[in-house]
Amino acid sequence: MVELEQYKYDLKNLEKPLEEVRDSLDLEGKQQRITEMEKQMEEPGFWDDAKESTKVVKELKNTKSQVDSYHALERQYEDIQTMIEMGEEEDDKSVVSEVKEMMKKFSTDLERTRISLLLSGEYDHLNATVSLSAGAGGTEAMDFNSILYRMYTRWCEKEGFKVKVLDYQDGEEAGIKSVTFSVEGENAYGLLKSEAGVHRFVRISPFNAQNKRQTSFVSCDVMPELDEDIEIEIDPADLKIDTYRSSGAGGQHINKTSSAVRITHIPTGIVCACQEERSQFMNKDKAMQMLKAKLYMLQQQAHAEKLSDIRGDVKEIAWGSQIRSYVLQPYTLVKDVRTGEETGNAQAVLDGDIDNFISAYLKWVQLGKPDRRVQDSE
Repeated sequence: MVELEQYKYDLKNLEKPLEEVRDSLDLEGKQQRITEMEKQMEEPGFWDDAKESTKVVKELKNTKSQVDSYHALERQYEDIQTMIEMGEEEDDKSVVSEVKEMMKKFSTDLERTRISLLLSGEYDHLNATVSLSAGAGGTEAMDFNSILYRMYTRWCEKEGFKVKVLDYQDGEEAGIKSVTFSVEGENAYGLLKSEAGVHRFVRISPFNAQNKRQTSFVSCDVMPELDEDIEIEIDPADLKIDTYRSSGAGGQHINKTSSAVRITHIPTGIVCACQEERSQFMNKDKAMQMLKAKLYMLQQQAHAEKLSDIRGDVKEIAWGSQIRSYVLQPYTLVKDVRTGEETGNAQAVLDGDIDNFISAYLKWVQLGKPDRRVQDSE
């Protein structure tokens, strides 16, 4: 059967990538580490040190997850082989559609595991805090901000990540002026750090009375969510604290009192805001924790080059500083100016299909960020 022969060939081509995953994981070493940690947990007094025991439990969970993921891939590979053989032996065309779906899932899971192996940074495994701010482009930029927010929430939904809005400011006429949200899930920061930077959008604006093509910009800031017990000193005199009313698409659930809190760290210009909770005190605590995390990350960096690795290049939200362009007119193209990754299916990207850009970025970083000299001429 021609279709099954093709799938057999495609499956054979995935054998080497599967072997590479196995070798990269060092399954024997990981299994040995699992045994060590399980013995450590059985020792008297292990649970007395809450901080250390939590660290070990988390490492054990992550290590087991990696091993289980590989074994799941092995089972998928073997199941597809068996299904193809059964279809060929019985000349059963009904299995073709099933093999097609199994191949699609296996390819997706394999690529996802390969991407996770590129996440070796100290903070990659943590949850992430993402902030989107409209830049040059007026109302069009605010509408683009809402489009990007939808793109990321769609992607998070696909990945099984939990999204929680921390701060939300409506656009003056349409869209979103700024939004900050947390993304909870394994490797959330490691995956989303590729999105940090300025994003550029080109289309015929529905807000332009002359129906002309317009360019707008949105900045994306991505930070890891660090533990609450991080130690960092902040001089209260360096802080400007403002309170305001919550806003956003919350209807009757939006708090009508000034419970939202915005904290500005004057020396660095870092702004953190939260309106998630109904209590002003709780929002202040959350905003302060976000500020501590950002300042801690800044302290860990010896110079600006290292800072850009974590926070992304901090540039003006305008022309010439973009990391990625989304062009809808006169043609459709989404292009990452760092890696050269591009696709003509802009709608799929805006619907949350950004895995190819994340994968390309992680590989680009692993190669030492080579100068691709990608030109964004549009």
